[in-house]
Amino acid sequence: MSFLILPSFLLEIIRAQLRLNYNNKLYSFTEIVQSFLLIVSVLVLSFFFKEVGYAIALLFSPLLTALFFINKLNINFKIKEKLWLSRFSFWKYGFFASLSNVVTQLLFVIDILLIGYLLNSSELVTDYRYISLIPFSLLFLPRVFITTDFVAFTEKINNKKFIKNYIKSYLLLFSIISFLLFFTSWFLAEPILYLFDENFIQYKDVFTILIFGVTGIFILRGLFGNLLSSLGKAHINYYIASIAVLINIVSNYILIPKYSLLGAAITSALLMWLTGIASCILFYYYYKKTTS
Repeated sequence: MSFLILPSFLLEIIRAQLRLNYNNKLYSFTEIVQSFLLIVSVLVLSFFFKEVGYAIALLFSPLLTALFFINKLNINFKIKEKLWLSRFSFWKYGFFASLSNVVTQLLFVIDILLIGYLLNSSELVTDYRYISLIPFSLLFLPRVFITTDFVAFTEKINNKKFIKNYIKSYLLLFSIISFLLFFTSWFLAEPILYLFDENFIQYKDVFTILIFGVTGIFILRGLFGNLLSSLGKAHINYYIASIAVLINIVSNYILIPKYSLLGAAITSALLMWLTGIASCILFYYYYKKTTS
């Protein structure tokens, strides 16, 4: 697992250049390919090699994706250009955008850490990793959609009509996707979990609750979190995520000892929706102030 940073770093370099070249479609394609490889490799390798297969899948999905797109990496190291970036707002935005990403990732890790600490069971930690794999892997869908359009709606952020129509279109599309995803997962939870191991079927409620939580990111957080960033309010996303981390810890300390993995899933699902609602409310608050 310690080697995971190397292929991930290479893949992020490729993605960074794609974004710099405004090649948002290819950037989105890297997200799709990595998520697809991750799901397939985890299903196959975990079935045959259990925990070792899971670790190999986590390592090889970014590695294979990076190798597939490495021919797109075209950096000229001979070019030297000095950049003079003196505006404090630029550094503030970058700092808080980075912090927000780190804290958001921490939200997904806290559950696993507290399950291991409070329940003192490595088996339950492994079970939760498997159960949450598919729900959390699906988060690439809104990310792909937003990444493709981020530059466009950032350039037109002060165009109220454009932003209003974009929000309507996005909400309609992802509400339909979320509805279909939730009810499909509800009805097919048992056969889906059986692909990993028949013992996971007992956690079908945990799986369904996590899927419900993911729909909160699909519908609200994915959209309004990025719209806040396009307004230059990346620090607001950081504050929302930081408060969510604190709530996550307190809630998990209460719910995990009582409900085990179900308690962790309930906490995650609620926070995915609550952070989305907070992002939505604060976006409209700041957008009204900015455009008035």
